[in-house]
Amino acid sequence: MSYPNLMRRRNHLDLRIAYTWLAIFIGMLPSLSVWAHPAEDGESTSLNRQAKALLSDRCFKCHGPDENARKAKLRLDIADGPVRPKGKKRIVILPGNSKESSLIERIFTDDPDELMPPPSSNLTLSKKEKELLKAWINQGAKFDQHWSFAPIERPALPKVLNPSWAKSPMDVFVQARLEKKGWKPSNEATKATLIRRLYLTLLGLPPEPHEAEAYLSDTNPGAYERLVERVLHHPAFGERLAWDWLEAARYADSNGYQGDRERTMWPWRDWVVDAFNKNLPYDQFTTWQLAGDLIPDASFEQKLATGFCRNHMINGEGGRIPAENRVDYVMDMTETMGTVWLGLTLNCCRCHDHKYDPLLQKEYYSLFDFFNHTPVNGGGGDGQMPPNMQAPTVFQKLEEARLRGEITKHLKKLEGLEKQELAKLKENQPPEDIKKIQSRPWNQRDNKSLDKLMGFWNKLSPSFKGEIESLKRQNDHLSRYTRSYPKVMIMQERKDKRKTFVLKTGLYNKPTYEVKAGVPQALPALPKEGQRNRLALSKWIVSDQNPLTARVTVNRLWQRFFGRGLVKTVEDFGIQGELPSHPLLLDYLSKEFQDSGWNLKELVRTIVTSSTFRQSSKWTAAWSKDDPDNKMLSRGPRFRLSSWILRDQALGISGLLVDEMGGSPVNTYQPQGVWAETTFGRKRYSRDKGRRLYRRSLYSFWRRIIGPTIFFDESARQYCSVKMNRTNTPLHALTTLNAIPYVEAARALAHRGIRSVGNESEQEIARTLFKLVLVREPSTEELKALVSSYGKILELYKKDPGGARRLLEVGDIRLPEVTSPEKLAAWSGVAQLILNLDETLNLE
Repeated sequence: MSYPNLMRRRNHLDLRIAYTWLAIFIGMLPSLSVWAHPAEDGESTSLNRQAKALLSDRCFKCHGPDENARKAKLRLDIADGPVRPKGKKRIVILPGNSKESSLIERIFTDDPDELMPPPSSNLTLSKKEKELLKAWINQGAKFDQHWSFAPIERPALPKVLNPSWAKSPMDVFVQARLEKKGWKPSNEATKATLIRRLYLTLLGLPPEPHEAEAYLSDTNPGAYERLVERVLHHPAFGERLAWDWLEAARYADSNGYQGDRERTMWPWRDWVVDAFNKNLPYDQFTTWQLAGDLIPDASFEQKLATGFCRNHMINGEGGRIPAENRVDYVMDMTETMGTVWLGLTLNCCRCHDHKYDPLLQKEYYSLFDFFNHTPVNGGGGDGQMPPNMQAPTVFQKLEEARLRGEITKHLKKLEGLEKQELAKLKENQPPEDIKKIQSRPWNQRDNKSLDKLMGFWNKLSPSFKGEIESLKRQNDHLSRYTRSYPKVMIMQERKDKRKTFVLKTGLYNKPTYEVKAGVPQALPALPKEGQRNRLALSKWIVSDQNPLTARVTVNRLWQRFFGRGLVKTVEDFGIQGELPSHPLLLDYLSKEFQDSGWNLKELVRTIVTSSTFRQSSKWTAAWSKDDPDNKMLSRGPRFRLSSWILRDQALGISGLLVDEMGGSPVNTYQPQGVWAETTFGRKRYSRDKGRRLYRRSLYSFWRRIIGPTIFFDESARQYCSVKMNRTNTPLHALTTLNAIPYVEAARALAHRGIRSVGNESEQEIARTLFKLVLVREPSTEELKALVSSYGKILELYKKDPGGARRLLEVGDIRLPEVTSPEKLAAWSGVAQLILNLDETLNLE
């Protein structure tokens, strides 16, 4: 079992303890946001933002929004807060005059009893930071509204020296920042690099050889734009975007906790894929998932979409108090909404007012109230806990229609037979209860009625009784078949609403005062008219007046395309979050997103057709010092591919990928005993066989207590996760070199290369393998190295033919013979080498 997967085992500690320690330690962390790149919209605004971030990081713990933690009745988070404290002669901040501001005196003093922050806080200010606050006060000490809470306005395009580089207004914002630093953008990447970059970014798959060849040979203007359109309409597009959404939605195929019972939420997963492929407008995508059940005359899909809210873990452990469970579930729904759409750390408000952001504890529970009225009582650990709904697959719907069609035919037959049989009766007229049944149409006669009819006709007409018995068997079969449909947990409102209380320190059994559904005062208000329910909340989230949703969504998408967001802290748009590197660009794209009718594909199109995205990612020595993280976007994206994409890439390149969409999750290769070890022997892993082994990673069964062991740096799916994780340990290389899927893929890739060019030319086979993986042609030196490696590996296997055969027997796949076992094993080694090149493992 790999170390990253071992680390997924989490002790389910009391959250009260975790949040208490978080509140203590967060004030001790050094600031990562103060010295972000200056804003594009003026030196004064930049200074205000940096000063606010600095105050937040070093001062708000004792002088911020949290009234209970506030000292000296002094607030430094609002403009009218820094007044003269009681008993003090000097004002804390006098705008325009740092000499008369006691804040400056306190941060510069050498007296430990007067110094701020106090030594006991373990917080300090550097000389540069002190001078920044001094300059901020001298320039007027403006308390600007926090940037992410300000309305989204379409910014004016900046002027640039070389407007021909920009392919869209988006590029102009990037270019203006580069020119301000005296930099130039990089050249456009090669066509081979661009098609691979585009496919892996939007599909999570490599291009097929014929697709790559068609693009590389297209020399007409607009070739790249036409490629983008093909990719946007590829069915794998929805699968690629769905992965990130599943992590945010904490989707899994089990409940979590020690019992970790299975659940059937995968029909919701398939709905997500379909919604992305159909380009369901993002405002509807939002409303359906938060409140689809409350839409008038809600459709099956709209109800199904609310499975998003029910993706939380379920605690079915013995001794757990149902009421406590229920509160935990509602908190999870509330906080997931806050992270996914608002980019706010609402969890910091469970126990107290937010230490840094203008979010009050009572506002947390006002948001909590929106989700507090489902019938769920918190008891039990059923993975299909009501409210739920059946969600048959397309095949199941077709089979049900066929069965109902057969029953309909039989009913028509029975109608005719019954008239004939009744006409034959003379003295033996049916009793009144039978007549009553016969007065109803056949499709309204239940099994109890059919039993009575069979009893009546048993002696009078055994053949007719047999026909009725056949109908009953058909009904029973249909009933059993439809009961086998997967059930998906969904949202539903109780008829009688619960009362919602602020919970002291977040404890379910410590209610204080009652609150009603509402939103934070720091954000636009809800409409005064209408009900205050989840539907109203969802519409408020996607209203044009909401300053967060579009920014948060654009930023998260940008992270996926460029490896980091325009705001690095994608999960936190609050005051402790990092400032945007390109605030005007973020606002431009956010406004475009809103004005397009929340058209996600149009947003994607805008980004991937830009000159910014199409730049070469070639590294220069100067960047290692000036811009190692590519904040300034002076080059194209380059970062390691996600582990699930690495697997799908290997399957796609090798030709093993089975591109069937949807359906129940699959159990792919996994070391023996992993489930048993982590569940005290309660769960046993039963690996699938055949085609199911080679389906996309999206469809892998995800057990919350221990996810698929082949994936590293992925979310554990226990809580909402929106931030990309990238670590670098030897265990990653051991996985891509030795795990069965990669060994099989290398063998299939070698087989594919030999089969396509024949077994004659070693150079041609090596060239084909390289091009299948990286699209581009290998250089002379690269080709020489590959052929040389083949020769060396072949010599080893000639001396050890048993080793060659053992390699070819790894995994379930068996391929037709195309060459000797030793040669195929040697070419498999070369293929494995290419699959592990730095260029292969990275998005270039």
